[in-house]
Amino acid sequence: MSDSAQPYVLSRMSGRVLWLTLNRPEARNPLSSAMISALKSSITLANNDREVKVIVITGSGKVFSAGHDLKEMSGRTLDDPLTREQRVNDVLNSCADMMMSLVKSPKAIIACVQATATAAGCQLVSMCDLAIASENAKFCTPGVNIGTFCSTPLVGIGRNIHRKHAMELALTGDLFSAADAVRFGLLNRAVPTDFLMEETEKLAQKIASKSAIGIKAGKDAFYQQLEMPIEAAFAHAGASMVAAMLSEECEEGVCAFFDKREPQWGDL
Repeated sequence: MSDSAQPYVLSRMSGRVLWLTLNRPEARNPLSSAMISALKSSITLANNDREVKVIVITGSGKVFSAGHDLKEMSGRTLDDPLTREQRVNDVLNSCADMMMSLVKSPKAIIACVQATATAAGCQLVSMCDLAIASENAKFCTPGVNIGTFCSTPLVGIGRNIHRKHAMELALTGDLFSAADAVRFGLLNRAVPTDFLMEETEKLAQKIASKSAIGIKAGKDAFYQQLEMPIEAAFAHAGASMVAAMLSEECEEGVCAFFDKREPQWGDL
């Protein structure tokens, strides 16, 4: 099968965990228009699938994702009717929409970073709820090396890590190690390469055993309050907690705790 006939994103279920794999390894899994569209569609399908409780995003081959397709962004693709400005705008807007779909998803989303993540690929890691990487993975935002600046990747990255670490990534364009990424706050942890899939699966299955309804409400409240002044954040989070504590789902969880049994969670 030719590369063009291969799906851009591979899907497989493991229990109630959906694994999505970026599937253009020879091209370093670029976030091209086609890849962005395929990933957004996969997330949308998963959001509407009751069987899916956790989503894992990983890459195939020697790179997690090299970011945007420079040929596409520079207007060097064949038969492109758009001007370069239109093309860049379209790609960035569709990418931002896809990134926000990760935050807005009711499912927990984990990045499983098997190799290097650069530019928008690094942004993709930052926009997932959790991230685990191979200890050999590296991270960079190298726009400065080609006369631009990774401004859009810094939107997500800058909300994960301290601004001085974010600016060091952007101003140097250097590759940073997985250990640095953990220290910066971009990753939850880095593990030996041979154990990456196992550790990610273990984490995903643990989360999949929790209440999908509780996670949806909690995730929504968490990301909303982050952008609020602290007093408004407490009010918003408090209202969310009240609703959660009065829900049937919480009643089931409390009863299961006192009855010393496994809770029978509802589905979204």
